[in-house]
Amino acid sequence: MGRQRRREGGASTLGVLGPAAPAGARGPQGRPSQGRNLMPHVTGHPWSLHRDWRCKGEPPPSEPEPCCRARASAWSSQRAPAGTRSVLGSPRGPLVSPRSVPRGPLRPPRPRGRRAYGVTQRRWPRAPPAPSRRRRRRCRRRDPARLQGPLTVPRSSASAPQPGRAEPAPGAGAMGAAEPLLSVLWVKRQRCAVSLDPARALLRWWPSPGPGAGVPGEDACSVPVAEIITVEETDRHGKHYSGGKWQKMETPFAFTVHCVKRARRHRWKCAQVTFCGADEQLCHLWLQTLQEQLDNLTCRPKHLLVFINPFGGKGRGKRIYERKVAPLFALAAITAEVIVTERANHAKETLYETDLDKYDGIVCVGGDGMFSEVLHGLVGSTQQSAGVDQDEPRAALVPSRLRIGIIPAGSTDCVCYSTVGTNDAETSALHIIVGDSLAMDVSSVHHNGALLRYSVSLLGYGFYGDIIQDSEKKRWMGLIRYDFSGLKTFLSHHCYEGTVSFLPAQHTVGSPRDGKPCRAGCFVCRQSKQQLEEEQKRSLYGLDSSEEVEEWKVVGGKFLAINSANMSCACPRSPRGLSPAAHLGDGSCDLILIRKCSRFNFLRFLVRHTNQCDQFDFTFVEVYRVKRFQFVPKQADEEEGKQGLSPICSQHSPCCCAAASSSWNCDGEVLHSPALEVRVHCQLVRLFARGIEGSPKPEPCH
Repeated sequence: MGRQRRREGGASTLGVLGPAAPAGARGPQGRPSQGRNLMPHVTGHPWSLHRDWRCKGEPPPSEPEPCCRARASAWSSQRAPAGTRSVLGSPRGPLVSPRSVPRGPLRPPRPRGRRAYGVTQRRWPRAPPAPSRRRRRRCRRRDPARLQGPLTVPRSSASAPQPGRAEPAPGAGAMGAAEPLLSVLWVKRQRCAVSLDPARALLRWWPSPGPGAGVPGEDACSVPVAEIITVEETDRHGKHYSGGKWQKMETPFAFTVHCVKRARRHRWKCAQVTFCGADEQLCHLWLQTLQEQLDNLTCRPKHLLVFINPFGGKGRGKRIYERKVAPLFALAAITAEVIVTERANHAKETLYETDLDKYDGIVCVGGDGMFSEVLHGLVGSTQQSAGVDQDEPRAALVPSRLRIGIIPAGSTDCVCYSTVGTNDAETSALHIIVGDSLAMDVSSVHHNGALLRYSVSLLGYGFYGDIIQDSEKKRWMGLIRYDFSGLKTFLSHHCYEGTVSFLPAQHTVGSPRDGKPCRAGCFVCRQSKQQLEEEQKRSLYGLDSSEEVEEWKVVGGKFLAINSANMSCACPRSPRGLSPAAHLGDGSCDLILIRKCSRFNFLRFLVRHTNQCDQFDFTFVEVYRVKRFQFVPKQADEEEGKQGLSPICSQHSPCCCAAASSSWNCDGEVLHSPALEVRVHCQLVRLFARGIEGSPKPEPCH
C-alpha cells in the first residue's frame, strides 16, 4: 500500500500521464490538493519558464526561451501519449495534463524509482540535465531570432527599447538619421548595453547583466562623438582576448573606440574602449555607423603645417613632438608637413611665402615666442592677400580662416595655459585632433603711424618692461635669468611719469572686477561680439556710436607699471594670472595702472598674483576695460642712467626713484619706443582650443 500510495502521489504531483485526481484528494506528504494544473519543476530545466506562476494560480508563459524551444518540444514528444495537449505548441507530447491535477507541494520532491513518472510500468527516460551557463549562451548565439532581438535594437528617443532587427531606415544609410542604435556587447569582460544617438551625437554604454538592454544607471559611461578620435577594427585573435571568458566565445568580433578621457587639472588623455560581440555583421554595422558620424565632423583638420622651435625652453620641442604628438596625429589619420626652424623669424618668412590654401591649420611647437612668430606670419600674410594696410591704426583687419595649434614646449607657455588650462602636450594635441575652435582678440601696437607688433597676452611698461629688457642681457643664465632680473627690478623700484588716454569698452558685458573668468562657451565673449558688430554696422551707415564721438578718458601721474592684458595671462606660477576676469574674445583688454607706492605695498600687490585674493583691492591700483588706449611718457630734462640700486641713494626719495623712460614688454619681446597706440581687434585669430572647462570657485581670502 505504501508503495502504491507513493506511486499515485508521484503521478498526481507531476501531472504527467496521470489520471485526473478528484477534488479533496491528497498529494504527497498528506497535503490537500485543490484541482489545479502543475508544471513539472526542475531547477534550470529548459521549460521551467517562471518560478511563481505555480503558486499564484496564473497560466504559464505563452512561449519558452527560443534557445531551447526545439529541444524541449522534441523531448516532450518522446514521452507524451497521443491525444494530449502541449503547452509549447508542439502537436505531440504535453508537459501538463489537460485534466485537473490535485494540488501538491510548491516544490515537489524529485521522483525516485523507474515507475515514479506515471502509473504505467514503462521505463521513461531520465529528464535532461539543466543546461550550463556556457551552453545557454551558445544557444542564444545560434538562434537567429535571439541574436537579432536583444543584440541590436533601433528605437526612437521617446520609446523604450524593444527587441527587433536593426534595419536602416529607407534612404538613411546604415542607420536612420533620427533613430538611435542599441546593442548588447561586451566591454572589459562585462555584458553592457551600448547606445548611439545621432541626434545628440552621444555614445553610451552601461552594465546590463540581465536579459535585454536595461536602464542606464549611475555607472553608465558616455563619450560625445565629437571627442572620438578614431574607430578601428580589432584583431579577434589578438592578445586582448587570450584569457578568461574570451575563450568561451567561439568567434569574438571586436572594434576599438579611441576617445578623449578627462584627467585632473584640465588634462586630456587618449583612452581606448573595446567592444566585443559574437556577430561579425553587428560589429561591422557599428564600425560603419561610427565612421559615418566621424566623417560628418567637417571641423577636423586633415593636413597641417607644423613649425618646431628646437631651441625654445629647454630645447625639447622636437622630442616632445616625435614622442607625444606625432603618434596621435598618425592615429587620427592627420598628415603633417614639419619644418624645424633654424633662425629667428624663420616661421614668419615661411608663412609669407607659402601657399596656405592646402592646409587646414598651423601648429607651433615651442613657447610664447614661437606662437608670436607664427601669429605675425599668419595675420600678416592674410592682410597682404586681402590688400589691407597694416600700418594704418584704424584699419579693419581681416580674420584668417586657418586655426593655430600650440604644443607647449617653452619656459612659460602663457597663451596655452590661459586657453586650455594646462601646459600638457598630449592635451593640446587632442584639442587639435578633435577640431576645437576658440576665437581670440589681437591688439595691434603702432608708433608714429607704423606697426610695431601684434600682442595677444601681455603688453607691459615699467616693471615688466624692465624685467624683459634686463633678462635679454643675461641669456647665458638660462631660465633663472627671469627670477634674477625680477628681483633686481623690484629692488630698483623705478617709477615712470606719463599720460594714459583710453577709450572705454562700452560694448562689453562684464567688468574687470566681477570675478567671472573666461571659460569654455563664454557668454560674455559671445554677447560682446554681437554688440560690437551692431556698433560697427551703425558706424558704417553713418549713425551714432562711432569712435569720433565717443569720449576718451585721460589719466596722468607716476606709475610703477602699466599693463594691458588681452587674456588672464595665467601660468603655473600664477594660476589666476594678471587679470583673472579678462576675456579672450570680447573685443577689449584690461588696462591695469599701478601708481607710485612703497616697496612693501608693491610686494603685497605682486604676492596676490599667486593666491585667490583680489589683486585690484588697493588704493594705488586702477583697472579699466578698454578697446583703445595711448601712452605718452613725460620727457625728462636730463637723461639719467639707471645705476644698480639707485633708490637707496640720497638723491631720490626712499619710496621710489623716478626714471626717464622704460621699455615695453610685448609678449616677451622688447619694444624700445615708449609712446604707443594700441587697438584691440575682436576675435581676429582662432586657436585649436576649447577654453578652460568648468568654473572653479575661488577660495575666500581673509
